[in-house]
Amino acid sequence: MMTDPIADMLTRIRNAYLVHKKEVVLSSSKIKQAIAEILVREGYLAKVEKKEDKHPYLVLTLKYAGSEPAASHLKRVSKPGGRVYVRANEIGTVLNGFGVYIISTPQGVKTGQEAISAKLGGEVLCEIY
Repeated sequence: MMTDPIADMLTRIRNAYLVHKKEVVLSSSKIKQAIAEILVREGYLAKVEKKEDKHPYLVLTLKYAGSEPAASHLKRVSKPGGRVYVRANEIGTVLNGFGVYIISTPQGVKTGQEAISAKLGGEVLCEIY
């Protein structure tokens, strides 16, 4: 039984980058799809597609800069055993603006900068750079 699907998603992406895979296939959920769409928008993934066979699943196409992965660090911040919540004025930057926090807010999943500009706090899901 998997207890943390977001950590599983990040680990699958990290492992696929290490062996230079082209795609990652994951079971689908709204939060995974929202995170994947943010990663595409921020330039860490090439594209995300939602497909359905017996069950819905996501196909994430990985992005590389030459032979280097677009994302070198994917870290789960808030875990099932210890949730991390922040207010809008407490959201910092990742690697002086070169990375991104992904935050679950009352208005949906947003990057740290989007949450700051909308003056929203929430649960810090992960950091990526």
